[in-house]
Amino acid sequence: MIDRNTLIHMLDDELTPSRFKDYTVNGLQVEGRERIGRIMGGVTACEALIDEAIAWQADAVLVHHGYFWKNEPAQVTGMKRRRLAKLLAHDINVLAYHLPLDAHPSLGNNAQLGQLMGWTFTGVLDGPVGQGLLYEGTLSTPMTHDALTQHMGEVLERRPLMIQGHDRPIERIAWCTGGAQDMIEAARAAGVDAFVSGEISERTTHIAREEGISYFSAGHHATERCGVQALGDWLSERADIEFRFVDIDNPV
Repeated sequence: MIDRNTLIHMLDDELTPSRFKDYTVNGLQVEGRERIGRIMGGVTACEALIDEAIAWQADAVLVHHGYFWKNEPAQVTGMKRRRLAKLLAHDINVLAYHLPLDAHPSLGNNAQLGQLMGWTFTGVLDGPVGQGLLYEGTLSTPMTHDALTQHMGEVLERRPLMIQGHDRPIERIAWCTGGAQDMIEAARAAGVDAFVSGEISERTTHIAREEGISYFSAGHHATERCGVQALGDWLSERADIEFRFVDIDNPV
């Protein structure tokens, strides 16, 4: 087991959340027991994940999407009350890392997505490595739009929604996991053939078609499953804890 404060220091030292201007609280969000031996990982601290944590007798939940988002209602009612009531009743900690886990150069969602897809990382378009969120890379072999769509669907187990902006093969690619569809403009300015993110907005379709950059909406959840898993494995190699990741299905 490990002391909670020691665990938090380990995570903060590795992910350096103080460098990010985020719209949520990174780190310890809900305080539970002081000694932690079992950590359950997931993408989002939804009630279904909390139920899994309770059944497994976890001491902490480690997620990418936690609580206390900017501009959310402050009242502890309804869904928020049910979640917090279960956590407090079972003395379970909630640890959440949002942008810091997107940006980390090896454990982050972006780095992990690139590795999973087999893309060669060439740089970060919006800041230093480890701080920027818009990754750039190349495919090992240029692919048609249909071939890349099929490949992404097979790897992520979710077929992406593809908006074709041109007829060229795709070789240079940019990506940012989650709800980063509006980064398509920065990706286009960099001259890549395609941009991949999790979600899509109505406006994204027109930008892709009119600016000549193809867009792949690969799923917010699907593109952000790997970061927490990598972080949990990293922790289990360095601390006396047991880590288990549970994938609560989400079609978005």
